[in-house]
Amino acid sequence: MTDRPITLAVIIGAHGIAGEVRLKLFAEDVAGLKAHASFNDGALTLKSLRPGGNGAIARFAEIVDRNGAEAMRGTELSVPRSALPPLAPGEYYHADVIGLPCVDAAGVPIGHVVAIENFGAGDVIEVERPDGKRAMMPFSEPAAVLEPDRVVVDDAFLV
Repeated sequence: MTDRPITLAVIIGAHGIAGEVRLKLFAEDVAGLKAHASFNDGALTLKSLRPGGNGAIARFAEIVDRNGAEAMRGTELSVPRSALPPLAPGEYYHADVIGLPCVDAAGVPIGHVVAIENFGAGDVIEVERPDGKRAMMPFSEPAAVLEPDRVVVDDAFLV
């Protein structure tokens, strides 16, 4: 596994006039961000973080006013993969699954994972087939089984 950057949030706008920003979280909650003091290879230093409507409100040392906060809109906040906590058995980070090849039970390539969504009833993977068509399926057994370097899927579940 490479130590590629993993995006935990994105700045979606300014909050107030003192340089705070509104964040859309990709982590489970604000605790996932609070565990990190800096983002983007040290370019942004977290000073404070609190829950906010539909996400979080953050203050970074490098953003001092509303204009600076607005200029940061769209900036992704990332940390190295190695900075994330270890996983328990059966857990996974979405970033580790996206891009994995998908094969059927016989090992025949079906495509690769291009996205993971959760609409409230569990994770759903989106698989892109070699012809470019995409299909979605539940990311749970028996439909899909995560292995260290691939996802074994039951093609009957692809919709």
